[in-house]
Amino acid sequence: MRAPFAAFGGTILLSAFLLFQIQPLIAKIILPWFGGSASVWTACLVFFQVALLLGYTYAHWVSTRLRPRVQGLLHIALVIASLAVLPVLPADSWKASVVGDPTTRILLLLLAVVGLPYFLLSTTGPLVQAWFARARPAETPYRLFALSNLGSMLALLSYPIVIEPFFRTHIQAFGWSAGYVIFAGLVVWIARGLVALPDAALERPQRRGERGPGLAAMLAWFVLAACPSVLLLAVTHHLTQNISPIPFLWILPLALYLLSFILCFESDAWYRRRVFPPAMVVLAAVIAWTLADENKNTNAYLLIPLYCAGLFAAAMMCHGELARMRPQPRHLTAFYLMISLGGAAGGVFVGLIAPRVFNGYHELSFGLSACLLIVVVVVYRGTREALPRFQSIGFTVIAGLSALNIALLLAFQSLDIARSSLFMGRNFYGVLRVVDSGFGAAGERALLHGTISHGKQLMAADKRDWPTTYYGPESGIALAIAGTRREHHAQRVGVVGLGTGTLAAYSQPGHRYRFYEINPLVAKIAQTHFRYLARARGATEIVLGDARFTLEREPDQGYDVLAVDAFSSDAIPVHLLTREAVATYFRHLRPGGVLAVHISNRYLDLEPVMLELAAHFGRAAVKVDSEEDRERGVLASTWVLFAETPAALAALGLAGAEEPLTSETRVRLWTDDFSNLFELARFRRG
Repeated sequence: MRAPFAAFGGTILLSAFLLFQIQPLIAKIILPWFGGSASVWTACLVFFQVALLLGYTYAHWVSTRLRPRVQGLLHIALVIASLAVLPVLPADSWKASVVGDPTTRILLLLLAVVGLPYFLLSTTGPLVQAWFARARPAETPYRLFALSNLGSMLALLSYPIVIEPFFRTHIQAFGWSAGYVIFAGLVVWIARGLVALPDAALERPQRRGERGPGLAAMLAWFVLAACPSVLLLAVTHHLTQNISPIPFLWILPLALYLLSFILCFESDAWYRRRVFPPAMVVLAAVIAWTLADENKNTNAYLLIPLYCAGLFAAAMMCHGELARMRPQPRHLTAFYLMISLGGAAGGVFVGLIAPRVFNGYHELSFGLSACLLIVVVVVYRGTREALPRFQSIGFTVIAGLSALNIALLLAFQSLDIARSSLFMGRNFYGVLRVVDSGFGAAGERALLHGTISHGKQLMAADKRDWPTTYYGPESGIALAIAGTRREHHAQRVGVVGLGTGTLAAYSQPGHRYRFYEINPLVAKIAQTHFRYLARARGATEIVLGDARFTLEREPDQGYDVLAVDAFSSDAIPVHLLTREAVATYFRHLRPGGVLAVHISNRYLDLEPVMLELAAHFGRAAVKVDSEEDRERGVLASTWVLFAETPAALAALGLAGAEEPLTSETRVRLWTDDFSNLFELARFRRG
């Protein structure tokens, strides 16, 4: 029996939903395992795009080289085999256990845990559409492509709104696995109908004189798919690196990217050459302005809508031109194959090649420049069709000059940033820069990660030992260290996050400071470009690796103070603030010891999380806010201090600097199985 249209549509809709639901789900599960870096999501996107390419390649090969009966039998066998890897929950053995770039480990993990199901889901759109086109030659399959993108959009939008806030990650994984079983049943139903029909009934008649797409057309499909893919990953990485690696900021750009596919392939009425290419030029110019070094602290209130609007305009332009170039349905698998090849190439460039070729973050500038070049081509094609030759050339020249000016501005900005840096290096955890500013007695040296300062040192000889930035004498961590010092007692201080090693300035002879640092490049910079560690009066030690996993394996350290100050740009990695992590921290404190957590943040209000942790563990906790002191190089900071009892906090002698923890926002206790950063976001001016 031939499957009804609803079966085709339902299978494609469900497969697309599952295809894009698994992306934030699995990335959220493994994000803490690899340091909470924004690059985890980039690596995941690279895997998903390459897997999508393999799926489209399979669909093209199967639909063009095998008889329909063989297609059905092969696909049924693969779908049944894929059920063996369910549920999609990675084992703890995949957690990072070595220092350095974990990209290969992430890709292998994804291959083992979700590789086969994701591959088969990715084949569904083009393969089922090809089956539909052959079985129903009088009907167009391209509306099924729009339906596929609608399912993808529903998956992405539902995750931060419905899934993440209410379900633990293991429940999410089991729920997704149940949905996959339903999908498998639908695919087997359709494929069995395919097997049952005689081959002759499924052959589409070839139209006389119909030619396949040429090399130029296929190259155009590739480029028009690759450029927005580069921009998607570049924009997502820029936002998550400089704001926070939260699923919402993964999903929003990807949802807009998919929306452009839906609109462009649903109807030709949505894409207008008079609207999107000019909008792309204007938005690229504004984005270029924000990328200038002096404007890099532009707040999220502007950055998120601006960057997302620029991505959407570029994607609409590229995908709109793609939709205008779509071939006859019999060539649709080749069309989708080139689109997926371009998307995968863009992902590989941003996720794998650029971090190993560039020492700075230049992918966003590259993606914008490539899209600006496409603007020129689109203007030329559009005006050539609608205007006399002279006017067409004039408009093209104007567009070309505008695009060239913005591209040159982006290039000069990248060169200026590199030239103004004493050191600039890049690895999996991001781009680090050492920058000198001021002269003579006012000179200072800063370590920048993205747009965030991770410490600085005053260069004047009499000021080099001054603790600066978030660690001034009035800061919560300074008060905790001073309050736990005892005569004839060798103070032990643990610090999660090295930065420039500023806290070593508080060490005294006989004291021991132990720094936990996940990024080897940070350790190198702290030892070669800053002098806090070298000038420390007490003993200092650097332990490379993820602090959470290192502390879990270590015997009790008996710290007087344990400071949690590990930031990925402007956010503490979530896995360092869960119930399980904090229990580990308390285990390493001596009786009367203090846990100090740095929660200064422009975009996340972490105080509700601190309240829940204090209540859960029955610990006394206070907040210490300190003010900016530019003369001493001190920035405003907020620290939360935990102690066993109120009396232990009182013994610190905080002298009224403390405040009670308060918050109108109530959150669930964060665990390794549940967290929700989106509800703590404060994307506002300031």
